[in-house]
Amino acid sequence: MRAPLLTSVSDLLRVCLARAFCLFLPLAVFAAAPPKKEEVVDPNAPISYWRQIRPVFQANCLGCHQPARDKGGYVMTDFARLLAGGDSGDKAVVPGKPDASLLIASITVKDGEAEMPKNKSSLAAEDVALIAKWIAQGATDDTPKNAVQHFDADHPPIYQRPPVVTSLDFSPDGKLLAVAGFHEVLLHHADGSGIVARLIGLSERIESVRFSPDGTRLAVAGGLPARMGEVQIWNVEKRALVVSVPVGYDTVYGVSWSPDGKLVAFGCPDNNVRAIAAATGEFVLQQGSHNDWVLDTVFSNDGSHLISVGRDMSTKLTEVETQRFVDNISSITPGALRGGLHAVARRPGRDEVLIGGADGVPQVYQVFRQTKRRIGDNANLLRKFPAMEGRIFAVDYSRDGKLIAAGSSYNGHGAVRLYTGEFDSTIPDLLLKAYADKVASSYSKEEKAEIERFTTAEVKQLSEVKMPGGIYALAFAPDSRTLAAAGEDGRVRLINTADGGIANEFVPVPLGGRADFSPPSTRAKAD
Repeated sequence: MRAPLLTSVSDLLRVCLARAFCLFLPLAVFAAAPPKKEEVVDPNAPISYWRQIRPVFQANCLGCHQPARDKGGYVMTDFARLLAGGDSGDKAVVPGKPDASLLIASITVKDGEAEMPKNKSSLAAEDVALIAKWIAQGATDDTPKNAVQHFDADHPPIYQRPPVVTSLDFSPDGKLLAVAGFHEVLLHHADGSGIVARLIGLSERIESVRFSPDGTRLAVAGGLPARMGEVQIWNVEKRALVVSVPVGYDTVYGVSWSPDGKLVAFGCPDNNVRAIAAATGEFVLQQGSHNDWVLDTVFSNDGSHLISVGRDMSTKLTEVETQRFVDNISSITPGALRGGLHAVARRPGRDEVLIGGADGVPQVYQVFRQTKRRIGDNANLLRKFPAMEGRIFAVDYSRDGKLIAAGSSYNGHGAVRLYTGEFDSTIPDLLLKAYADKVASSYSKEEKAEIERFTTAEVKQLSEVKMPGGIYALAFAPDSRTLAAAGEDGRVRLINTADGGIANEFVPVPLGGRADFSPPSTRAKAD
């Protein structure tokens, strides 16, 4: 996740450069941002496809008409295919003739509704008029040469060095490990023995990957930095993109599934947390009480509420049905947290969440408070763990709730710590009374000592694994015996949770132009 402040200048450079595109310099293509709203366009100048038409398509059409999901056989991310049309055989765009262009017929409102976009609001009349004028002027393509993208299933990314890994997740059956790459999610055998499939989509930055509760689908959050956010939902068995939802003008983060698999939530850099219906991509929740980027989300145990964390140093609770902000779970008192929060995970079967962020302190909170909020209180805090060096970018609970993991980054190196996740979460009566009756500044010495005793009781570090680069992604295997960790150096390490030893490590992408999916040992025999 991106952070608002960095521990050192070297960390600032490392996260801003390494975690962005610099590892992909031989591969990546850079595109200009959409025109700013305040930019004045000469009304007499020719319509620009790149600056005026493409953003309209990007926001309304690319979810269904891209190489990974070409509804009706129509692809709009390639200019030649944009003109050609789809399975109907009719040309979508006939340069100079908007009335003969199927695209115009499809987006023009007739009898109160347009044929396209499907199941979405019709384009604004001024946008339709703009597209028609562009076609009448000859439908010229002014896309910059360095902005053309060529990545799809037939043209996968070629890596010259391992990419920074921003997210990992094991499938519920323990057979697959999803790894975030460049323009793709790579599905690996869970033991690291080889690539099973490459899910290549529109988003070049993949920020978050999560399997659905039943393992049949994979949700992906990411986008095109400074241009577009996107949420993807893939059918895992068919390796097919079934839903793609463009969101705003920057990458999105922290994707999570509701327990029933019906909703997918994610955080946005416009300070909003959102959720969509997984089956259709329809927006069902938007809550804007955060004051900075929202970086991670997780649903409550019954799915009725959504927990989100962000760069504004807060953990917020939202009621899903009403989209209403309910509470700040962690304290928002100045000094309670020393920087933004990057990651949140819920303990399976309980409404308790583990958070981590800029201050390097893993903390566990109850989701629903037992006492009325008072000035300066931190009444939901159940446990706090010793601070890690640097910033925490990833946290996770084992599926049985018995283990807690946190991954950190500091000045070019990182660490993974394992803690016991088992403890008595019953808040003592003395503290409940203090939280109910007093503001935090008036707690007695006895009450302050009891808070410290309670929040550190039974806290036990089981192991620590030092890493050569910062850790940005963690995931427990379903059997809790393995913890996958990855980040800055682009290698995935499988940690044995019993002793903290590294059982296996591998580069998750094919290097040097190889595109086959077989493990190295198989390739050697074939060669």
